[in-house]
Amino acid sequence: MSKITGLNKAFESRVRLGIMSILMVNDWVDYKEIKEKLDLTDGNLASHITGLEKLEYIEIRKRFVGKKTNTSYQITKLGKKSFQQHINALEKLISGI
Repeated sequence: MSKITGLNKAFESRVRLGIMSILMVNDWVDYKEIKEKLDLTDGNLASHITGLEKLEYIEIRKRFVGKKTNTSYQITKLGKKSFQQHINALEKLISGI
C-alpha cells in the first residue's frame, strides 16, 4: 500500500491547508480574518471556501452586525475528522512509518 494513500486531495492546496488549520483551533472565524491571515484575494478565498463547503468540511454563518453582513466559518465534525486523518497521514509520511 502506498504511503500517500491517507492523504486527502481536498487539502493539497496551501490555501485549504491554511483555512482548515485556522478553523481547527478556533470556533467561528470571520471571512475578513481568514483573508488577512492567509493574505488572499476575495476570489481566491471564496473559491476555496465553496469547495470546502461542498465537501461539508465547513459550515457558514451569515448574520448582521449592526447594518453590515458578517460571514463566518466553522469546521464541521466531518471536516475535523478528515483534516486530522490528512495530518496523521502527513506525519506518517514524514516519519517514514
